[in-house]
Amino acid sequence: MFSIKQNCWFIRKVVIWRAVASIAWSVLLLPITTAVFVLLSRFSLFHPIQWISDCTNLLTVSSTIFSLMVLCAVVLITGFFNLEFYTLVPSIPCSRVALLGTVLHPLQCVHSLVYSSMGMLVMWCASVIIGGRYSTLGTPCMQSESGDVLTCLNEYHLFLLLAGAFMGYSHSFLGVVQNMYYVSFQPIQQYKYPQFKGCLPMLLKCSVIQSLYSTRNFAALYFFFGYVPRTWISSTLNLPIDSSLQPLDSLTGLLDFSLLYHLSISGTFLYFTWYLTVLLFRIYATEAYSFPVQSTFSEDAEKCLPKVVAEKSTLVMKFLALQDLALLSQHSASRRQEVFSLSQPGGHPHNWNAISGECLCLLSDLTQRLVAHQDAVASNGRVKSQSASSDTRSASSSSSVLSGMEDVPETPRPTVPLRTPGSVFKSSVGGMHSSLTAPFTPDVDSPFCSPAIRRLVGQQDPQSPWFGTVQSPHIMRRGPKLWSASTESQSNGSPPASPATAPSPPAANQKPSFLAQWLQNRKEQVKSFLAKRVLIVYLFNKLPEASSQALFADSQAHIWALQGLSHLVAASFSEDQFGVVQTTLPNILSSLVVLLEAVDRHFKLPHASSKPARSVCSMGDSTYKTLRFALRAALKTAIYKITTTFGEHLNAVNISTEHRKRLQQFLEFKE
Repeated sequence: MFSIKQNCWFIRKVVIWRAVASIAWSVLLLPITTAVFVLLSRFSLFHPIQWISDCTNLLTVSSTIFSLMVLCAVVLITGFFNLEFYTLVPSIPCSRVALLGTVLHPLQCVHSLVYSSMGMLVMWCASVIIGGRYSTLGTPCMQSESGDVLTCLNEYHLFLLLAGAFMGYSHSFLGVVQNMYYVSFQPIQQYKYPQFKGCLPMLLKCSVIQSLYSTRNFAALYFFFGYVPRTWISSTLNLPIDSSLQPLDSLTGLLDFSLLYHLSISGTFLYFTWYLTVLLFRIYATEAYSFPVQSTFSEDAEKCLPKVVAEKSTLVMKFLALQDLALLSQHSASRRQEVFSLSQPGGHPHNWNAISGECLCLLSDLTQRLVAHQDAVASNGRVKSQSASSDTRSASSSSSVLSGMEDVPETPRPTVPLRTPGSVFKSSVGGMHSSLTAPFTPDVDSPFCSPAIRRLVGQQDPQSPWFGTVQSPHIMRRGPKLWSASTESQSNGSPPASPATAPSPPAANQKPSFLAQWLQNRKEQVKSFLAKRVLIVYLFNKLPEASSQALFADSQAHIWALQGLSHLVAASFSEDQFGVVQTTLPNILSSLVVLLEAVDRHFKLPHASSKPARSVCSMGDSTYKTLRFALRAALKTAIYKITTTFGEHLNAVNISTEHRKRLQQFLEFKE
């Protein structure tokens, strides 16, 4: 395992320097975007020469230079937040109330407050650059009674400042809803400049669209509540309101084309500045990093690929190592030879054992998660017996794949970094209502569960005519069963016991106290009351695809593991001089087939095979919504890569009959 010193070395050399480089480029591009904003803010169609001359003079005045320095500080803070909040595994809430809890989290509230303040700073700089009636918060006005000149509140300047705060909060809010801090790796690696040039039109389009949306929403909000901040700031700063001007919280005041135009381009400038920083950070953070496969010196052994690929404390290191593994397995014959090489002295394939063992651990972990989820759904949230079943055999077979590898040190399964988000697995499957069953299985103890659902899953309503023993022998209630609902009784040939005929626990010697019964009745009354509230049901209902998306949220690592394993196995057919791959080939094939069976069964679940709707233009990365489809395609591609390379030679591999039949389908191209 990596020491703290090794982790600090990698984070300092790779992650922080990449973040610093992205922030530096954002600061260097800031004068260019500011110059474009100046040109658009002072645009004059009928006086082009004067327009260019005024813009050139404006770029050299002290107020513009000071505004540029403030914008540089805003970019630095934005870059710090990108480095602090970025994630490689997105957070996927499984219900609307979970999303609401994320938005109202104290850390998120601080984030929103900071971005609202930065939005006001950017809008202050924009108003200073635009000049004219937007330049200052106070403006001279004439008092109608005495004729004295006073300093009155400039509502146009206040309007832009409040709009900046609103846009800053919108950016922070959408960062949570759209997973804007989620950093995904591109399937096709590109150099930084072509990737930036290709994303630039999309960046500009998203900035314009989001600015127009924010302008519309803020104008509507100011129309209804604009008098509140105007009155409060006027009384606080002792700036009277000029009664000769039309207030902006009216239709006449808001229907000002010049005001809406300057607000739109200022919002576009604000969003473009922030989105540019996010884009550059993503490009630099996901740049491929080449790890040495083996080192001559022992002190550098911790920096080699076989060690880094097993890293668990720093997730970005593991992702970059797996990405490097997938690239070297396809494009670098010399580095593949290092993977297949033997240690001297001793002649052991330590490099191949470490890399293949970690990849198989990742695949086994995903298989066990899928099987656990399917078992929970099939059992409708009820506790299953600990005896062996047909589904648990799949998980145990995937776990036993690693036991057949000789000279391979057992690598523990990934813990916190590659764990499925807590929105799916919040507790172990030990209770009646496992979170693994959401959102496919109703919660029978929920206040929103009807008596019909309770009868469906085997829990009866005491006031229902079905309560108690079924009278007629021709009527038998059956709970819903899925393909994986196999029990020990079925393996013995006897039908499963019905919930109605199941033996009841022995009755207690003492009846429940009056207080306990009264509390239980009040609890049921509260549940029935909340079940009739539409808003409560709307908030607590499970989102249909969230559970499946969260299950595959970290599948990018598994995709790279599949690509690396399959290409290395295929290359070993002609490049492996010592036959180190052939000893683990049965375990690899068994792992791939078991995972394929688990994935196929998962796609038979409701909502698992439905593709998400295409979202509007936004900077939020939504590739995690289709990771399960990408994993299935990568898994089948990996198996095809091996079967087409080895062909009929796979008949000599020692695998089970069921797995051999499944591989035969790939050999005949029937999958």
